[in-house]
Amino acid sequence: MLLDVDAQARAAAAIDPGLLLEGDMPRLVDEWQLEPGVWNHVRRGVDEGGRYVLTGSSVPADDSTRHTGAGRVARLRMRPMTLFEAGTSSGTVSLRGLFDGEKTQAPDPGLGLDEILEEVCRGGWPGFRDLALVDARRSVADYLTEVERADVPRADGTSRDPQRIRALLRSLARNVSTRAAVRTLAIDAQVSPDTASTYLDALARVMVVEDLPAWTPHLRSRADLRTSPVRQFADPSLAVAALAATPEQLRRDLEWLGLLFESLVIRDLRVYAQALPGRVTQYRDNKGVEVDAIVETADGRWSAFEIKLGAGRVDEAASSLLRFARKIDVDRSGSPTVLGVIVGTGYGYVREDGIHVIPIGALGP
Repeated sequence: MLLDVDAQARAAAAIDPGLLLEGDMPRLVDEWQLEPGVWNHVRRGVDEGGRYVLTGSSVPADDSTRHTGAGRVARLRMRPMTLFEAGTSSGTVSLRGLFDGEKTQAPDPGLGLDEILEEVCRGGWPGFRDLALVDARRSVADYLTEVERADVPRADGTSRDPQRIRALLRSLARNVSTRAAVRTLAIDAQVSPDTASTYLDALARVMVVEDLPAWTPHLRSRADLRTSPVRQFADPSLAVAALAATPEQLRRDLEWLGLLFESLVIRDLRVYAQALPGRVTQYRDNKGVEVDAIVETADGRWSAFEIKLGAGRVDEAASSLLRFARKIDVDRSGSPTVLGVIVGTGYGYVREDGIHVIPIGALGP
């Protein structure tokens, strides 16, 4: 049942949401948040043995009268496709396998700078995978325009200025994979901090941005942890589209491309970690020690990864990881399962110091 395009289905749902749930099981209702009354009927249907899949591109407005679904509904965050799902990564190095003690060993997957540029610009959108790159980029830009025009105002039920939303998206794109404060984003976008915060909340609700939270382990030292999130889009192609950047421009700005590559890796790690199950965070303290990605499983195991586009920075990243590991109180937080550097190109192997070097073209679930 597709509520966003089926006017008759929406009309029926407005009168009696239970009508949508009649039929063969499992029953899928797409964009269910357009008729939130469906939720309570699903809750009742589950009690009677029904099975339903509710999908949507945004979070519905809060409704204190709607049942929480506790004990009946399991929530699953859907994200754009990973390189493995898109067929770009071989999946030779499994994240689950790393947590189970497997050693990184992978031939060069042959993913070069041109392929990484294309993946960053095209994104993990299933409907755009078979388009020419120029058409895929235009489609991502069109999607972002609809977010500004319709999705953000609908998310909080308030009329919003699309130009101001676009200004904030451009600021976020310039600061992708950084810890830019709300005030910094607001100044850059020429809006008030309160307005910036409101827009950021709405963009998170429609699943355009997904900031990376900070990890808070137990430390041996007296270093103060920094809890600021790292700014991330749901897909790096959104940052590219926000600034209308071309592959040629990215090739001339390798620093920004490196930040976009980090965003791409975080996207994939989040999907792979979710299947463990686990989550992805990041670390930074006041001594300047930081780690791009911490993958922590539900049973308390954790691994730390630095992300570097160029293989020439592996030594630097490995030193940083080893310095970080020495700061962790392993008696309370446990020892890391894996310390690794995820790179854009090259072979997968384990260094003499125990650091795994993992090409993104070989990483999989």
